[in-house]
Amino acid sequence: MKIGNHEIGTGRTYIIAELSANHNHSFETAVKTIEAAAKAGADAIKLQTYTADTITIDCNTKDFSTKEDGPWAGQTLYELYQKAYTPWEWHADLQKVAQENNLDFFSSPFDPTAVEFLEKLNVPAYKIASFEITDIPLIELVSSKGKPVIISTGIASEEDIELALDTCKRMGNDQVILLKCTSSYPAPIEEANMSMVKDMAEKYGVLTGLSDHTIGSTVPIVSVCFGAKVIEKHFILDRSIGGPDASFSMNVQEFTEMVKAVREAEKAIGGIDYSLNEKQQNSRSSSRSLYVVEDIKAGEVVTAGNVRSIRPGFGLHPKYYKEILGKKVIRNLKKGDRLSLDDVNQ
Repeated sequence: MKIGNHEIGTGRTYIIAELSANHNHSFETAVKTIEAAAKAGADAIKLQTYTADTITIDCNTKDFSTKEDGPWAGQTLYELYQKAYTPWEWHADLQKVAQENNLDFFSSPFDPTAVEFLEKLNVPAYKIASFEITDIPLIELVSSKGKPVIISTGIASEEDIELALDTCKRMGNDQVILLKCTSSYPAPIEEANMSMVKDMAEKYGVLTGLSDHTIGSTVPIVSVCFGAKVIEKHFILDRSIGGPDASFSMNVQEFTEMVKAVREAEKAIGGIDYSLNEKQQNSRSSSRSLYVVEDIKAGEVVTAGNVRSIRPGFGLHPKYYKEILGKKVIRNLKKGDRLSLDDVNQ
């Protein structure tokens, strides 16, 4: 499948920088963040398209309050999303900045008005956030646009995943990528369960990847080893600017180092190839082989005292050692001579 100019699933991991709320309601910061993401090695920048009114309601009952712990404690959902949303009037200009920096630009919509708004921008893909995987009408609408759909599975049961995938297929869209995600902010590394990246790919027959909220780059690197084709990580210029997602977002240096490590991991994984390249073939000269270690006169017997398996590897293969023990040599051999089968009676 293709997103923008990027082929997904070809061996090179597609890396998404999540802008989220990390602009702190400064358009200038948002622009600088996109430019920095490009320099750090991201392939795409992703926004979240909602307002407080499109994602929830202004209500201060317990149902509409944040958890009592974590980075968002002590406020209503409405208050949180008022702080966290990206103004819709910024989207077109931020898209232009992304394109100027060779980044794909797309978003997570949270209601039908956001989908229709993003369609006008002709985004190349859509992301369904973890908490929206149960919003089947939203997935139906997004899938109907015929573009790649990236779905996070942070709060999903198997039934939720299957229902979301069935919904996409029912709408005629099989361009689906599932992201393993742990919906904790930040997420404990012991809950990452990266083996599920490989399992979901095999179980559901789709491309898989990672939406990561852990601290550091260990989990993204491990995900590549389990076949992740997409990595999404929250990106911020500097955590000191604050904001709802700052505590679990990567700064410029960290993101740059993660991208470098991911690219190195891809090279290290390589492919299955038992043949030896020229360098490896040449290195066989440092292996073991059979050499004469004491002078032997013609007619004398090969013994463990006068022939040994030693380095280097220019002599007879050690697999012949037991076969030639006790046989007579047919010519004079000096210490340091390479042994050959032609040197002994057959």
